[in-house]
Amino acid sequence: MKKSFVKNFVRARSAKISQDEKCKHFYAARFFAAFFAFALFALVSSCSKKDERVLYLYNWTYYTPDEVLRDFEKEFNCTVKVDSYASNEEMYSKLRAGAKGYDVVVPSQDYVSIMIRQGMLRELDQAKLTNRANINPLVLEKAEYDPEMRYAVPYYFGAAGVSVNKTKVSQGYERSWNIFSDAKFAGHATMMDDMREVMGDALAYLGHDVNSLSDSELDEAEKFITQNWLPNLVKFDAESFGKSFASGDFWLCHGYAEVVYGEVPKEKWEETIDFFIPAEGGASYLDSMCILKDAPHYDLANEFINYIHRPEVYAKFLDAFNFPCFVNLRAAQFMKEKPMYEAEQMNNCTLKIDLGEGLDKFNERWQRIRFTD
Repeated sequence: MKKSFVKNFVRARSAKISQDEKCKHFYAARFFAAFFAFALFALVSSCSKKDERVLYLYNWTYYTPDEVLRDFEKEFNCTVKVDSYASNEEMYSKLRAGAKGYDVVVPSQDYVSIMIRQGMLRELDQAKLTNRANINPLVLEKAEYDPEMRYAVPYYFGAAGVSVNKTKVSQGYERSWNIFSDAKFAGHATMMDDMREVMGDALAYLGHDVNSLSDSELDEAEKFITQNWLPNLVKFDAESFGKSFASGDFWLCHGYAEVVYGEVPKEKWEETIDFFIPAEGGASYLDSMCILKDAPHYDLANEFINYIHRPEVYAKFLDAFNFPCFVNLRAAQFMKEKPMYEAEQMNNCTLKIDLGEGLDKFNERWQRIRFTD
């Protein structure tokens, strides 16, 4: 259409015609030239606006189903571009080093509190957060750093637990953290190579806060781990325990359910895996959606965060990973997949908070636990 218009315009300008016809064509040409300029301007502006409707999401690897992103793009006439990270430290370091252009980021609770204090996040537009009523009040109660969701909207709440290989040990074991004291698992047990998780769970079992900085309570936890759990462990392992569980080498694993379930064929889940989070609770995490201070697409970012918490949309996220429905309670009615475990098991779990310099107390004791002869 553009080519046709330009060709006709040039033809009219160059035709050998009478003076009157020239005048008529001259003014017509001016009109069409102006129209063409306006159309070109409108096209460029439209492209510019289209380019502006790009949401830059910085999220954990494999943490947002493609279906959810494509549906959002279609409804809001935009594009979502995703960059990923493997740890909070990687995300935080990149942003502190000056990375620009991201809109939404999904840090865990300790980093959310740090980023709020350091002025790295922008307050959310509460008027756009129309799905806030879908958020589990218990989750917000646990998120003491931002219970009113001024800066952070919960995305997923999770906790490590216990996986028992039922093909090796079918019954007769304690369903608490003290299962790691059971000699029947000696030589076939592992716990995460994570001091906040292991020491936090020991603190919880002993009736203390997982974030305790009490020297006496931390000493008690260290002694308990060393004397009761350590003798039965093959090693501390945060990466390959799922594969070892699936192969039958490990009968008892401490870790995230998705790691174990991800290694066992789905048709064998029921007969192989008994996953539970002990009733005494333990250490947990909460990843939340936040908008960065210099986000270039603030309005679209708010729309995205609110969209995720439509119950039918959040259910797609849960189904994609067989996650339990704990954050968005109304999503349960739209779920089509059975979750790996019941959400209520996390009721007594406590978020690991930023301990600042107090973390040295954990690290000092963890080094002794890890390198005990």
